[in-house]
Amino acid sequence: MVTDKLTADTISLLKECGAGVEMAIKSLDEVLDVVENPELKKLLESSKNDHENIGRGIKDILDSYDREPKELSPMAKAMSWTKINVKIAADKNDSTVADIMTDGCAMGIKTLCKYKNEYKNADRQSVETAEKIIKTLFLNCENICKYFVNIMIF
Repeated sequence: MVTDKLTADTISLLKECGAGVEMAIKSLDEVLDVVENPELKKLLESSKNDHENIGRGIKDILDSYDREPKELSPMAKAMSWTKINVKIAADKNDSTVADIMTDGCAMGIKTLCKYKNEYKNADRQSVETAEKIIKTLFLNCENICKYFVNIMIF
């Protein structure tokens, strides 16, 4: 019974981690063409690369359990796309991109902490994966904040 709960929580946590990573990659793809500052662009490209590497690791682990990654809901994708594109249309600059990305990092941190606590029986590897993503998001947030200039608050 404990093993079943361990496996179920492990798979659930990994699926949520994978979905978050996929959402981050999609969001980064949305903003990369808008960024003008070469340093910010390099930072966001590095973040995308980090997320892609983590995502491949998650997929490999899920494959070992013979499980598929969680599909992002069409509603979540549409809401993210809309938020990003409305903000950029209103004020297309690096500060807006920094605002969007830090909002996304904060949401990712909050969500993954929730799932890490919810799936408390997950194995060490999946918990470490969630913690690695959370750490990556914290660092991204910290590095991106220096690009705030004039932020429109909705």
